[in-house]
Parts: sequence; structure tokens; C-alpha cells
Amino acid sequence: MPDIALEDRTVLQLAEDLRGGRTSAAALAEAAIANHEAGDATFGAYKTWDPARFRAEAEIADRAFAANFDLGPLQGIPVSVKDLYGVRGYPTFAGSPRELPQEWRHEGPVIRALRGQLAAVSGKTHTVQFAFGALGTNPHWGTPRNPWDADDHRAPGGSSAGAGVSLWEGSALLAMGTDTAGSVRMPASMTGTVGIKTTQGRWSLEGITPLSSTLDTPGVLARSVADAALAFSVIDPDVSPDPTSFLADIETATVGDFRVGVCETFFADCDPGVAEGVRAALAELEAAGARITQLEIPDLDEVDQIFRTGGLSAFEFASFINDVLPDFLEDIDPMVGSRFDKMTALTAAEYHGRLRRMAALSQAAHAAIAGVHAVVGPTIPITPPKIADVQDPKAYMKANLMAARNTTVANLLAMSAVTIPVALDAAGMPVGLQINCAGGDDARAVAIARAFEKVLGTARQRLGTPPLAS
Repeated sequence: MPDIALEDRTVLQLAEDLRGGRTSAAALAEAAIANHEAGDATFGAYKTWDPARFRAEAEIADRAFAANFDLGPLQGIPVSVKDLYGVRGYPTFAGSPRELPQEWRHEGPVIRALRGQLAAVSGKTHTVQFAFGALGTNPHWGTPRNPWDADDHRAPGGSSAGAGVSLWEGSALLAMGTDTAGSVRMPASMTGTVGIKTTQGRWSLEGITPLSSTLDTPGVLARSVADAALAFSVIDPDVSPDPTSFLADIETATVGDFRVGVCETFFADCDPGVAEGVRAALAELEAAGARITQLEIPDLDEVDQIFRTGGLSAFEFASFINDVLPDFLEDIDPMVGSRFDKMTALTAAEYHGRLRRMAALSQAAHAAIAGVHAVVGPTIPITPPKIADVQDPKAYMKANLMAARNTTVANLLAMSAVTIPVALDAAGMPVGLQINCAGGDDARAVAIARAFEKVLGTARQRLGTPPLAS
């Protein structure tokens, strides 16, 4: 079979090529492996890379095709997995300098959904230690490099630090991440990819090392909304019984089908080119028929203050690590540890009071947005910082809090969200447009994102190719 350039094909096109005999899962794996071998020294996306296992999984997919077993559109498709998920045959480090106990290799329903389709796991991508960071840094294993700056090592976004990078490296076509305060959407925004944050409780957390039992959500990153939607359709428990109908419906939807509220609070204090890039995209969408209005989510200052004082994550993570992995406290990344130390002063009574207050804030927010299908704004307000500029703890903390300011809203208010790439900022780095929908409206969020993409184009069409990518 001819060599295949993964970067030139969508997941759906490759799925059709596999079924038409124009390529094989083995050929896709070999192309991904070649891309990784060429790019690993630059990108550093993976904690664990096992080409022999990758090839073996691709071979299983090919044997199934040969026997006329078609288990779904992800059969034979290379997928990277964040090193918080348990994956059979792979150790789990969760960003720590040593492997977690064996029980954290256990696969949960999200990975089992990929297994059921015979997707081929390319490897396990880097994460901030225990997912507690927005920038993607990790002193134990190194920080993946954002492919959009050829001169300086910039943050790839966290905590799913290697996920978006693996997509541009060309070693994966889909990337599994997790999102507690934006950890799918921040790396997607910073690397110019698409990220889906699911509603809490919609996708199972079984088999995933926790940060916050209340706020953690699995999610997926991809190079386009079309690719991300395909993954969503076969993993999501509500949509997966009939993914074909879901995918057909979102392809017929147009921007004119949706009422969109623009939240000005999300535009505050943006770095040069961020707000401008999002506003330009919104103007294009409005010209194409989107019904756009101004809409503010109430009490966002209070939501931000809750986040800045630890949200629920610090308290819940403290409970988890002290009860389950106490020996790992001695190995905590200093940047993670400094945040952890400052944010664990909540008493149990204060924690439960915060839960009640967040429920009330969520109810008020959902009432405020009931008249629109989505609320939008910049995904993150800052340019991905240079790693050299966030070595000082104060500089790190400032950038970390600003990076997550807009994304954490969907987590703390129990919403669903998608980010799509729409521009390059003044530094030439990607800008994301965040689409926030009501909790449980995940399918609608994906549909809106796809309608937007059909007007604005994919990342490659709109932004071009990252300087460091093939």
C-alpha cells in the first residue's frame, strides 16, 4: 500500500480508506511511528511510548477487517491517552516520578469504549503531576513543547500537556484527556486543536486517577470538530447507541440554528490579539447567520474567587492522596505543592458550604443562559507563556490562574463546553473560542462547534500549520 500522510486526512476519511482497502491499520501505525521518531526530540509529547504494542493493536484491527468484523469507525485509528487513564499493558505515573500501584492500570468505560472499537493506542501522553496545573509543566519528566513557536519553548497547556502536541506531531489522530478546570480545553486552545469537556457524570471516571471527584470529566482533543465529533459519538453513552444519526444531524445544522450569547467578562484583560481574534470570528459567524446577542453569566467574580482559593480540587485531592497514595506526597512537583499548600485550608464544614454555594451559582447561571443555546468568549485570555518566564513561583501562579480563569467556569457551574481554534494572537500563538452550553447539552455543544467550523474552517485551514509540525 502507498505511504499515507496522516496530517492530510480526517479520521472519517481514514476510516473510509480502511474499509475501502486503500490503507491498513498497520500503515496508519507505521506513519504515526515515523512521525513520532522524527518529532519526539522536539515535541516530547509522551510519557510512555511502546511501538511494539501499538503495532500489535493495529494488527488486531487489520485481522478483524480481514475477517469482516467492523466494530466501528475508530477501528485501527491511532489514539493517544493521557497518563491519568489506566490502559492495559501501560504503567500509570500520573505525572509522578514513579509508577502508581498496579490498580491504576485498570481500564474504565472510556478506554473500554475505544477497545470495543479496536482503536490503536499510540502511547500515554504527559500530564502535569496529578493534573494540578494549567500550563502543562512537569519537572519530573519534562514539559512538551508547543509546536507553534519555533524559537522558544512555550507552554502546551495543562494538565493534558502532551495531548494536543501528539496531534500535531502526527503520532495520533485523537487524544484522550481529562478536564477539571479546563485541562482539555486549555491545551486544545494553546495548541490550536479542538477540545470537548463533557458534563460532570456523563462519562465515567472509573479507571482515571482523580484530582477532584466532583469536577473531573473525561474529554477528547482532535485536529477538527468533525474528528472530535466522531470520537464523541462512539464514546458518549447517550449518543453511542445511534452515532450515525447524531453525525448526520450535526452535518445538517447551520450557525443560523443557534442563539449565541457573548459574555464580555471572558474578554477582560486578554493578551494582545486574543480578544480581537475571537471578535473577528464572531463577526464572521454573525455574517453567516448566527444569532448573536450580549449575555452575562451572573456572579462570575465569585466563581473566580472560589477557583482562586482552591475550588473543590484542593480539598478533594488532599483527601485522595492522604488516604490512597500518601507516599507520593514526598515527590510532589514544587509548583503543584505550593498551590496545594495554599489551597488546603478548607475545613469540612467550609467544603460542604462551598458545595452548596456552587450548586446555587450553577442554578442561577443556567437560568441566565436559558434563552440562548450557548455562551461564548475566548477560551483562555493569555498567550501561552514561555517556559523560561514561569520558572519563578509567583510568575507561574499568575499565569496558571489567568490561563484557567475562563475555562473553570464550565467546571464550577456544571456546564458542558467545547473549544475551537479561530485565530493567531499577536505572538503568533493559537486563540480558542469557547462554546459553553448547559450541563447535559454536550451533544448540542458539539453540534454548535461543528456548525462554527463549517463557516470558519479547521485549524489547518484557518491558522495554517505550526512551524514545528510536519
